[in-house]
Amino acid sequence: MQYNKGMKLNYDKKSKDPTYFIQKGFRNGSKTTTKNIARIGKHSELLMITDDPLAYAREQVAKYNREEKEGRVSMEVKIDFNEKIKITDRPASSSSSLNIGYFFLQLLYHQLAVGSFFKEATADSKITFDPDLVNRFLTYDRILYPGSKLNSLRHLNRYYEQPSFDYQHIHRTLDIMAAHYDEYISRLYDSSCSIVRRNTSVCYYDCTNFYFETESPDEDYLDEVTGELIKGFRKYGISKQHQPAPLVEMGLFMDADGIPLTMCLASGSDNEQTTAVPLEKKLAKMLHGRKFIYCADAGLGSLNIRNFNSMGGRAFIVTQSVKKLSADLKQAVFNDYDYRLLSDDSPVSVRSLKEFDKSDPDKRPLYLDKAYKTIPADKAVDLGFYEEKILKNRKKKRVKSPAMVPQSVIITFSRKMMEYQRTIRNRQIERAKKLLENMDPETYKKGPHDVTRFIKRTETSPDEEKTGKSYDIDRALIDEEEKYDGYYAIATNLDESAKEIVSISSQRYKIEDCFRIMKTDFSGRPVFHHTREHITAHFMICYTALLIYRLLEKKLDDRGMHFAIGPVIETLQNMAVTNIADMCYKSTYTGSQVLTALNAVFDLQLDRQYYQPKELNKKIKKISE
Repeated sequence: MQYNKGMKLNYDKKSKDPTYFIQKGFRNGSKTTTKNIARIGKHSELLMITDDPLAYAREQVAKYNREEKEGRVSMEVKIDFNEKIKITDRPASSSSSLNIGYFFLQLLYHQLAVGSFFKEATADSKITFDPDLVNRFLTYDRILYPGSKLNSLRHLNRYYEQPSFDYQHIHRTLDIMAAHYDEYISRLYDSSCSIVRRNTSVCYYDCTNFYFETESPDEDYLDEVTGELIKGFRKYGISKQHQPAPLVEMGLFMDADGIPLTMCLASGSDNEQTTAVPLEKKLAKMLHGRKFIYCADAGLGSLNIRNFNSMGGRAFIVTQSVKKLSADLKQAVFNDYDYRLLSDDSPVSVRSLKEFDKSDPDKRPLYLDKAYKTIPADKAVDLGFYEEKILKNRKKKRVKSPAMVPQSVIITFSRKMMEYQRTIRNRQIERAKKLLENMDPETYKKGPHDVTRFIKRTETSPDEEKTGKSYDIDRALIDEEEKYDGYYAIATNLDESAKEIVSISSQRYKIEDCFRIMKTDFSGRPVFHHTREHITAHFMICYTALLIYRLLEKKLDDRGMHFAIGPVIETLQNMAVTNIADMCYKSTYTGSQVLTALNAVFDLQLDRQYYQPKELNKKIKKISE
């Protein structure tokens, strides 16, 4: 870290004809240097313009000091083109540029009061390092230069502050974080409320999996103290990416603005539905009993979850599979009666939406609109819910649930969605036809959404070696699937308008965006930690990084300035300065819309071409106050 002192007059007092210079002191860490930054002139030269050269020189020094306070000081720099780079014993050369873009992240980090959390968590400890410093720069690195913890340690010198800690300090910090998991997450939420106004009227929930670079899952083990069988953390489970690796599951709640509220971690083999209610109970405590609407997709809308959110003034909005509805409800769906336009509630038929000419400019609003109808559906059996029944022989049987849940199902139909779904299906059918031409479908990987579902065996023979097998495209299955194209269902126990409920449900994409940011932009996977504590702390850092980015995004949005994550991260990464002869720092980045917006919102004035060391140090000090 560098800072500079005020300027003074420098000359050889023993010389008969001294040369007067303006001198400035600089400190770079423990090293202090002084440099002549401007030449005033020789005594004999100044006699031509003044009777008192010494007094004139002192006036010039005072003038420079005044200009420095106004940020207008100029300095002379001598460049020796023969000067060589200092030789070091490092195996590879490193950049001397220092990132200052993280100042924006640091401002939000300190406003989250994470430092006070660590101070409280380690109050009774005799640690000799600063865990807040470790967590702080691991969080910045997760956003700006995501990689392993060891990689972060190796490149700490790219930050202006030049932080210093050892690898063992990272492990100790991870242990501290994991031991205070609930307090940490809760503190982040409480502090975030003072940064932006949190909209918790609707709380969105979803789960995702993170895979690990390990060949075998964690073994279950017996707790020697409690005698409890502890399930291994990293386990094989279902993954959308079909990763053949052990997984850890994350459940995430976010608010109506897409800002995370809380999270949980579970074994990769656990049913994701079992994570919702326990985490929701913790969330209710964090929100101090404030009521909210639980919103999730169909996979996290079980009968138990719906029942839980039908009590205590809570409510739910969850997607519902149209295919799983009872025959009576399906009949109501496909009965082209009582549908209305979502935009203005005017009567409309689904048939008319399917048949109008979408190339007509006057029909464009209708093409973007949706039809809807509301159907009462109190019986769980009508929604396709099942429960396990234990028979007399102790075997379990899956039967339809007779339970009652006060709710209704809002059915929507979209011409645009119908055409999109049929385009996807037609491509799959073409792939299925090519499959029939080139290989035996029996050897092809099968799945409920795979193209092989459109292939059926049309002819078999006891003597298959002679006659072989005959396959064809299953036209009946295609027709059955096409019946549901464009239809969408939402179950809720709210009495609000269909338009508002559909609007709330449509924002679920933001939580998928949260997962994408953590996994892709912040490289939250694969994970290379092995112990439950370090894995937990790793995701706590990822969660902190996501929260800070979303808060930054929210601050921009509130000022009407929205940017994709790519340009924002790229701007912060490129905001580097380089040291010029220990006298000042020169920006090596250009202006941009993102930079202008960030400086307008956070008022850090990081849009200068040059910075004096003391300016940057004052900014750091102000951020930390």
